[in-house]
Amino acid sequence: MEKQLHLNLLASRPPMAGGFQSSSKMKMGPGRKRDFTPLPWSHYFETMEDVEVENENGKDISLQTAASAVIYSRINCRVVAMDLRAHGDTKVKNPEDLSADTMAKDIGKVVEALYGDNPPPIMVIGHSMGGAIAVHTAAANHIPSLLGICVIDVVEGTAMDALNSMQNFLRSRPKTFKSLENAIEWSVKSGQIRNIESARVSMGGQVKKCEESTSSQSVSNSIEGIIEEEEEEEVEEESNKKRMKEDDQETKKESVFTWRVELSKTEKYWEGWFRGLSALFLTCPVPKLLLLAGVDRLDKDLTIGQMQGKFQMQVLPQCGHAVHEDAPEKVADALATFMVRHKFTEFKEGFLCKYMFVSQSFGFVRKENCEQVNDVNNM
Repeated sequence: MEKQLHLNLLASRPPMAGGFQSSSKMKMGPGRKRDFTPLPWSHYFETMEDVEVENENGKDISLQTAASAVIYSRINCRVVAMDLRAHGDTKVKNPEDLSADTMAKDIGKVVEALYGDNPPPIMVIGHSMGGAIAVHTAAANHIPSLLGICVIDVVEGTAMDALNSMQNFLRSRPKTFKSLENAIEWSVKSGQIRNIESARVSMGGQVKKCEESTSSQSVSNSIEGIIEEEEEEEVEEESNKKRMKEDDQETKKESVFTWRVELSKTEKYWEGWFRGLSALFLTCPVPKLLLLAGVDRLDKDLTIGQMQGKFQMQVLPQCGHAVHEDAPEKVADALATFMVRHKFTEFKEGFLCKYMFVSQSFGFVRKENCEQVNDVNNM
C-alpha cells in the first residue's frame, strides 16, 4: 500500500542531473555493486513544512513522490506531496483510523490550512490506496478548486479480488531490516520497485527504526532471502551456518528497521477503500486520467466507461504495480500532456510533445511521447 497523494500545489526542484533511470536494470561494470544508499527528499523538493490541522500535526511533504520532480521539469506547475496519517513524518492523535472518509477529510483540511478559503486550481493524483483516497476526496468535494484527477494502477475489481490474498502477501514480506540500505535492496530485488533510484528515495518513508530491540535471529531471517538471491544454488551447510552467525553478530551492532504501517492491522478498512470505487471515479465531475500497468486490470464498469469516453486511459507496459516509481518519465509525460490538453497549464519553453493515435480493439487510445528539444524548427 503505497500511500501518498500528490497535490499540484507547491514548487519543487528540477530532477537531478541525468534524470531518473527508467528501469531497474542499470548498466553496471564488471564486478561493480549497485548503490542502495538512500537519497534525501531535498534532491527533489525545495522545502518541507509542518501543517497543523485541528491540533493534529502533519508534514506536507513525502519521500514517496520522486516522480513529481520530473513532472515539474515539463510543465509550469507547483507540486505538494503530503504524508497521509500513519505515513511518513505525519503524526495524528488516532493513527489507527485509516478509513477512506477520514483520510479524504484530511486532504481537504490540509488544503484549507495551506490556502484558506480560496485555494488555487488543483489536480489530485494518487497511487494504489492513495488513488482510492484521491477518488473519495474528489467525490466528496473536499477540494472546491479541483480541476482534475489521476489514479495510478488501482481498479475496484482487481483490488477487491486481491484482498483475499493480501494477508498471505504481507506475511511473506520481511518483518524487519538490519539497515535502510537493506530495505532498499529488498524492495528492488523482490520486484516491489523496479527502479533503483526511486527505491532509494521512497523506502525511507515506508520504514522506521524499531522502538524496541528485535531479536537478532528475526532480523537475520528477514534478510536471508536477499543474501541467498546473490549466491549460487548449491552452498555447503557449514558455510550457511557461518554466514548466519556473522549476520547475527553484526545485527546486534546496527539499528533495526521495520515497516512504518502495520498493514495487517488495517484489514477492516480495506473494503471501504475500494468498494464502489469505479462508480465514484466515473461520477467525478472533472477530467479523469487512469494510468495502468496492464489493460487486463480494467473491470467491467471501467471498460464500459472507457469505451464511452468518460475518462482517458493510458497503459504503461513493463511496469510493476508501482508504475510511478518504475517509470517516472513516462508517468510525467502522461500527466503533462493530460494537463496541457485540458488547459490546466502549459509546457515549459523548449518542451515538445508529439502525439500518436493507436487503434485498439476496445477503442482509440492516445499515446504521448514527450521529449526535450533545443530547436523546434529543426524537427
